[in-house]
Amino acid sequence: MQPPVDRIKLSQSAKDQLVKLKRITKIPNWNVLCRWALCRSLAESSQPSPVPIPADSNVEMTWQTFGGPIADPLAIALKQRCHNDDLGTDPDTLAIQLRLHLHRGIGYLAGDPALKSLENLCQLALTK
Repeated sequence: MQPPVDRIKLSQSAKDQLVKLKRITKIPNWNVLCRWALCRSLAESSQPSPVPIPADSNVEMTWQTFGGPIADPLAIALKQRCHNDDLGTDPDTLAIQLRLHLHRGIGYLAGDPALKSLENLCQLALTK
């Protein structure tokens, strides 16, 4: 499947939030946390706010690194979400929505006061 982007570069704010999440969950890899964040945002019924997000950090990864073994299902979920939101599924829309959902999801996870351990993160998946 065609990936929505070739490379993903995060904002400095998202990087800082991921540092916090790495410390809390003990998950050492950015990409794994980013997968959780994308799924967290996609599970939300509302659309992310269309705000500009700077690519001003040194955290950058390819789509294949980001998605890993579930790259295709993640791309399909993003495409389906864009379709459901009547946004279209052209490459530009997918890239924008990926960025918005990823950053929103990172913010949701980092801002969740109940998230204090890896067990809490796993519990999120079981309760949604």
